[in-house]
Amino acid sequence: MPFMTDRLQAVQRDQQLKSALADENTRDIRHTNGATTASFLNSRFSFDMAVVERELRSSIIGQDSAIDEVLDILKVVRADIGDPRKPLASLLFCGPTGVGKTETVRTVARALYGDADAMCRIDMNTLAQEHYAASFTGAPPGYVGSKEGTTILDQEKIEGTRNLPGIVLFDELEKASNEVVLALLNVFDNGLLTVASGERTYSFRNAIIFMSSNLGARELMALDDKRGGLLSKLTGKVKDRRTRAHDIVMKCLLERFPPEFVNRIDHVDTFNWIDRDTIPSLVDVELERLNRRLRRHGVVVTINHAVRDLLSETGYDKRFGARGLRRAMRRHLEFPLATFLLEPSEKDGYPDATGPVRLAADRIGDRIVFTHV
Repeated sequence: MPFMTDRLQAVQRDQQLKSALADENTRDIRHTNGATTASFLNSRFSFDMAVVERELRSSIIGQDSAIDEVLDILKVVRADIGDPRKPLASLLFCGPTGVGKTETVRTVARALYGDADAMCRIDMNTLAQEHYAASFTGAPPGYVGSKEGTTILDQEKIEGTRNLPGIVLFDELEKASNEVVLALLNVFDNGLLTVASGERTYSFRNAIIFMSSNLGARELMALDDKRGGLLSKLTGKVKDRRTRAHDIVMKCLLERFPPEFVNRIDHVDTFNWIDRDTIPSLVDVELERLNRRLRRHGVVVTINHAVRDLLSETGYDKRFGARGLRRAMRRHLEFPLATFLLEPSEKDGYPDATGPVRLAADRIGDRIVFTHV
């Protein structure tokens, strides 16, 4: 039975591939009152771009340019007009830590599948050593497990579904060994990865490949937004910050990876540092996530401006981005909240009214206290 299941899945994949490769006229020209209009393309994908954009705009703060690029690429995927012999798209997110690179991919997965973990995520730091490369490309012939073609890849999540693309994330790409990097060349070029034994082939042709990297983070930290170089000032050619940041990232990429690897990536995007002005909005995003976790306990927490200011002040650190804010919220908000919930009190006992228990957070000095609403 497992053999028959594998064969059926292989036949279905072959049929989908042949259908995508077929040279068919998917553009239907209709004439109405002398005007020529094009009907909607016969796309095999059916996800709602408005839902994806709403999720990205509400979850990823301070990265409008990066979100715009992701949405443009997803529109090409949604229209199904890409090269069927390659992955649907390959994107590399570069920039400092804690600015939303991985969270962007998780948000796309949640918007498409309703689950942020509905993707094949490979932490490349686990493939940093040369002898771990076999877990990605499969054991060579003659070694244990070579005939099974077992790897850490999840074929189901890579290939997606009939009307949704698969999502793949290679996290912290720069930490992978050179053998793993070279194995990705074929994936970007023709969308296929054949294990070392030749017994099995993984298809990435129905997948969007995301990658993240911290390359250039130190150089980006030294980048001054307000001043260009002396030569640029003298010549009057001052590049904007985004262009300079992209140049820095590309220089670091070419120092770490061979040019043929970088050249196969469709799009390289640089994420901005988290600045102080965006921290209050990030506090609201993290509070909404906390309330989603509290809903199973029937509890809702609200905060006022004083609490938001305290969390913004203690949580801002340019070096650590949103992760520093999460640590501050845990220490200053979640710790006292857990203490309040675990300590029974007759005076502040839960009311008998139906509906969720509503708690209001207030600031007293450098402490946050809670009361029932």
